[in-house]
Amino acid sequence: MKLVTYQINNEERGGKVVNEQIYDLQTNQPVYSYELLAPVPHPTSCRDGYAFRQHVASARRNRGLEMIKEFDQYPIFYFTNHNAIYGPGPIYCMPDHFEKLDFELEVAIVIGKQGRNIKAADADSYIKGYTIMNDLSARTLQMEEMLLNLGPAKGKDFATVIGPWLVTPDELEQYKCNPKPGHVGTSYNLTMTCKVNGIEVSRGNMADMDWTFAEIIERASYGCNLYPGDVIGSGTVGTGCFLELNGTGLLNSPNYKTQWLKDGDIVEMEITGLGTLTNTIVAEATNWSILKQKK
Repeated sequence: MKLVTYQINNEERGGKVVNEQIYDLQTNQPVYSYELLAPVPHPTSCRDGYAFRQHVASARRNRGLEMIKEFDQYPIFYFTNHNAIYGPGPIYCMPDHFEKLDFELEVAIVIGKQGRNIKAADADSYIKGYTIMNDLSARTLQMEEMLLNLGPAKGKDFATVIGPWLVTPDELEQYKCNPKPGHVGTSYNLTMTCKVNGIEVSRGNMADMDWTFAEIIERASYGCNLYPGDVIGSGTVGTGCFLELNGTGLLNSPNYKTQWLKDGDIVEMEITGLGTLTNTIVAEATNWSILKQKK
């Protein structure tokens, strides 16, 4: 089942999607006038993983660094701002965000029941559903703060987009595939693409996740409660952001023209079985900058 959260007359409601038509869960009647929100507008927490080896290896290679061996030893994640979750529609950004503003093409899960010390072999049963995630990133802010070995924080805390709906695992049964050798949990053969202003810039597949969501859940729940509504992202798929694409392009040619998101750009992320998540980047009407406040 595809589950949605929508707003009508300033009231948030829940619905289901049948043949692309939204039906109200309370009345089971079709809804014709609505604003689609994030499927979980106010998650109890939001973590983001680092599950695709291709992305990590390429990003490090582009900076002249060797692949870090610890990637293959354990899955990692960071906490992002669960109070800055958005769904389809406009995303308002400050001037400093436009200093190398980037998308990140990801899959996310939503936890459906409380658990603690969950073993990877049991973890898939804690997943309520899957959705698309765009982990928007202000790279200048991010790289500046991470020089101090802390973060990302301000580079990531302004907007994380999920949607357009939450797809329950039964809808994805036909796409199931085996995880990478030596790994535990369910994997899916889902094509992932991102277009900016109608031009495809990224293409990957969820099946390329090296660490499964089950393994990420195992680590996230160690000595820690997971709650219904918790959101966990996969991390960026290979080729899934301009940071990686620009780095690879410049490595191949010094004349490569780099690209970053700008005011008015339309970002469309499509994943097989999960729909299409569309956002428009909008500049806030201000010149206020924290980058200019440095001592």
